[in-house]
Amino acid sequence: MSVTAAEGFVAAGLHAGIKRAKPDMALLATEDRQPVTCAAVFTQNKFKAPPVQLDQALLDANGGKAAAVIVNSGNANAGTGAAGYRDAQAMQMAAAQALGTSSAHVLVCSTGIIGTPLPMDVILPAVPKLAGALSVAGGTQAAAGILTTDHVAKEVVVRGENWTIGGMAKGCGMIAPNMATMLAFLTTDADVPRETLQAMLKAASDTSFNTLNVDGATSTNDTAMIFAGGRKGAPADLDAFARGLAEACRDLTMKMAHDAEGMTRLAHLHVTGAASDAEARIAAKAIAENNLVKCSWYGADPYWGRLLAAAGSAGVALEVERSAVLYGGIKVAEGGVQVPHDAQALTEHMLGTEFAIEVHLGAGTGEARMIGVDLGPGYIKENSVTS
Repeated sequence: MSVTAAEGFVAAGLHAGIKRAKPDMALLATEDRQPVTCAAVFTQNKFKAPPVQLDQALLDANGGKAAAVIVNSGNANAGTGAAGYRDAQAMQMAAAQALGTSSAHVLVCSTGIIGTPLPMDVILPAVPKLAGALSVAGGTQAAAGILTTDHVAKEVVVRGENWTIGGMAKGCGMIAPNMATMLAFLTTDADVPRETLQAMLKAASDTSFNTLNVDGATSTNDTAMIFAGGRKGAPADLDAFARGLAEACRDLTMKMAHDAEGMTRLAHLHVTGAASDAEARIAAKAIAENNLVKCSWYGADPYWGRLLAAAGSAGVALEVERSAVLYGGIKVAEGGVQVPHDAQALTEHMLGTEFAIEVHLGAGTGEARMIGVDLGPGYIKENSVTS
């Protein structure tokens, strides 16, 4: 049990027929079908899919209230124009009818291939079945129903003094900071004002979802949302609740990182010594997305020159004579040249499935963290076909 761990929520998932055999739809709803406080963050890609446009308009119009979200996987309903928006509305209305609630409080999310109309002939008949299967025990089925090329479901539960946060997510490719081809759904039984909850979710996303960079591609459908049902009342410690939300988001982020398409190694990248935090983020993004860097990670090769070359081409301040590169705390380069180091310890660190890298730019005190993955044959194979 994950996304339904917080009191007051039910969920379901099933195979409707969008995919050949795997689960491809999910529904998450309040137990009493009444709208509750909802905060959300969305992709910053300007080529937004109709479901994202619909959800943003709905939450803006109703002041951040939702009773349910219906999700399909296998088809992103992106690049589908006005017809795609109407299909998203049809999903919304069908779910509202099946739940006995207002469509003004039903959100819609889609994920999968771009540019193909939704198969409404299989989606709409499945909606009443989803509603009929809703239960507290249905969180695991819902977590399976939102997956695309993921290999495993991603679920989390964080408990505090008088609150619980549950969550589920999907995502393993087309992932870059400012959200990714990821959907994340969180619930809590805490009572948190919408403005406060929105700020918390944004902050948690910035330190988790927005630090993951699989391939530099920001998707059309990225969405993270949290429903606050309020059954347990206001958190005794709002700061502790915010930390719990950040922990839940980080946990889901790491699960996505470890399930990244073709991933064999994961890099915890820390850029320090930048002129500003903003410049550190730019440099970190340039390093994590550099194919030469990613290939060296695949080969467990501590090729520090590629890191500095990527940072040096990012358009940020770099004082080479003050720069340094460290792998697992082992300094391998300083001032733009290699320095003596423990080669055996370095090799052992790089052969792990996770390793740490620090790139110091020597230009100030700014810093940023990012999670990157290697580039190998598995990623190319996964992304060479559209179905």
